[in-house]
Amino acid sequence: MEIVERPGMPAGYGIRTDADGQLPWSWVEERLLTSRNYWVCTTRADGRPHAMPVWGVWVDDALLFSSDPSSVKGRNLAARPDAVLHLESGDEAVVLEGRVGSIDADRLDAFVAAYDEKYGHRVDVSDPAFGLYQLLPERVLAWREKDFPTSATRFRRTL
Repeated sequence: MEIVERPGMPAGYGIRTDADGQLPWSWVEERLLTSRNYWVCTTRADGRPHAMPVWGVWVDDALLFSSDPSSVKGRNLAARPDAVLHLESGDEAVVLEGRVGSIDADRLDAFVAAYDEKYGHRVDVSDPAFGLYQLLPERVLAWREKDFPTSATRFRRTL
């Protein structure tokens, strides 16, 4: 992520305006690497939200995961690839925003190896029931609940 700044929130949240206490990218990456479950938030055709947890791995600045393409999230992503993914904790929050697409071919081996190491399950990437997805985040919000006004940080990728 290239740009580090404070998230745009109403003044009532008390977010600091200076850079003191912002979280480093390494704090975010540590949580992305070690989290067990990632919540994928998509949008149905009628505009209603849909959220489901998946297993995933953080590889080369992308969150990689699989899901059956015929599942609600799979169908939602095929039609509307903009998504939000977040970790389980609200105390140490990491929220990714961006577009979800198919895993790049050059990431497949790393995905399989990292997934197997993390979950003890070797994904068969030749199985069409495994939709293979990646999110390269455009924006990442992160904070610690205990010091939210100080730690709230937004990372943005320059396009």
